[in-house]
Amino acid sequence: MTPFIIVPLIFLSAGLLQGMTGFGSALIAMPLLVLVLDIKTAVAVCTLCGIIINIRMAVTLRANVDPKKIMPLIIGSVPGAIFGTIVLKEVNADFITLFLGCLISGYALYSLFVKPIILKINPKWGLVPGFLTGAIIAAVSAGGPPTIVYSSLMGWKKEDFRATLAVFFATATVFAAIGHFLSGLTTLYVLQLFMASLIPVQFGVYIGHILSGKVSEDLYKRMVMILLVFMGIVLIFQSTT
Repeated sequence: MTPFIIVPLIFLSAGLLQGMTGFGSALIAMPLLVLVLDIKTAVAVCTLCGIIINIRMAVTLRANVDPKKIMPLIIGSVPGAIFGTIVLKEVNADFITLFLGCLISGYALYSLFVKPIILKINPKWGLVPGFLTGAIIAAVSAGGPPTIVYSSLMGWKKEDFRATLAVFFATATVFAAIGHFLSGLTTLYVLQLFMASLIPVQFGVYIGHILSGKVSEDLYKRMVMILLVFMGIVLIFQSTT
């Protein structure tokens, strides 16, 4: 089956997932994309589709956007995106991916069986997950986990959680996409695959957002942690294959 059919179907599923939970599209899409595309093409396409997914979600959830929550993350992501682009070109990202997978799976499993810790730390600490997310999005297009863990520790409500992630991820993926373009990773083939996926990915986000409104706060949080376990396992698998 041609990539121009498979890739849009992958992003339909990825958009639906992120529409429901507010994150996870790249971590679901990337393991599937690398089955039909080379890694650099997969990263570049996934980054462009990530912009569309998160902008659509940010517009939908704009009433819940709080600049005080988002700005430290965005500021941290700028140097992170520069660093991540260098990593993608010069360094093997498997070691970072393995560490991240273990960290995320461990945290999520703990949160599923023990009452989750809510620290409500100073928002200035958002610079750290912002940097890590910017770097990982630019390097492997799957940088959500550091910001997701940080957001969970802050104890934000579901819609605030999703709105913050949407606006921040939209910004971080734009920075990453600029880096990919300047470094020559965004080719004509990448743009063609992106255009073929535009409608499916937006339809997926729309359906996912509708389904999210039917999920209770407690069930939503458990879904987030279960998904984090899966995401961590995917990262570990990616780093060892």
